[in-house]
Amino acid sequence: MFHVSNLKKCYADEPLAVLLDGLHLDDKLHFVEEPLEIVGREVKRLKQSRIPLVKVRWNSKRVLKFTLEREDQFKKKYPHLFTKTASSSSAAS
Repeated sequence: MFHVSNLKKCYADEPLAVLLDGLHLDDKLHFVEEPLEIVGREVKRLKQSRIPLVKVRWNSKRVLKFTLEREDQFKKKYPHLFTKTASSSSAAS
């Protein structure tokens, strides 16, 4: 908790307008981030096992957002991203 006298006026350098085209909102009007593409693959090695991971680029409006996700779980949730990467890699060969 703090006193209102601690508040200061905010001076922003850039306008805070967000374009609405391409914006996905849920039923509570929260922005829904969706994966755009798989940009890389990696294998996490543990003592007895290996876990395949994919590096995913998200449609975050504020910053470029990348995360590492487990490939098997991500493939179940977003199979369309894997058909894109499979077709583009076979076309490159």
